[in-house]
Amino acid sequence: MGTNSQITSVMETEDVPAPAQCNDDTAVCVASVKDLKENWQKWSNEQQEYQKHNPFSHDTRPRVVVPQKGQDDYGKPPQGSMTEQRGKDAHIHISREVQELCEAIRNIGEPGLRDTDGSGIVRTVITVRFGKLFEHYVTISNKLVGILLRARKQKLVDFEGEMLWQGKDDHVVITLL
Repeated sequence: MGTNSQITSVMETEDVPAPAQCNDDTAVCVASVKDLKENWQKWSNEQQEYQKHNPFSHDTRPRVVVPQKGQDDYGKPPQGSMTEQRGKDAHIHISREVQELCEAIRNIGEPGLRDTDGSGIVRTVITVRFGKLFEHYVTISNKLVGILLRARKQKLVDFEGEMLWQGKDDHVVITLL
């Protein structure tokens, strides 16, 4: 192993060709103080610049304009960001699952008559009981109730109650609108 006087002399010289030198015999790496200082200053500058763009930092002069309530872009990810793309992909995926649910109801449901919009005009609709749909749909997806709620929000299906529970609500009729 090298002695302390050897390490000190290497650290004090400024014409070290590489930022760090390793001696294979001793497995001791030596870097110049100047290089260490420069690396630390570079990291510090990068961190300060990052914090200026971080809306959660305690910097009193944020460069990022944070949208306020009532603005059009409030609560939305920045345009072109990965978060925006993930949201679009999720929306496409959920829409596909809602379409699959409607197709499953159409395949296993039974035609019936119902006044769907309260106008007194009776139309032919397809209905299925929740228990039967659950038995059939469990092989397709394990998110049936969530997809049903989403389809009801989009006014594609209708059923009584806020939430459907397996076993308890097997008799509830689901109508494809």
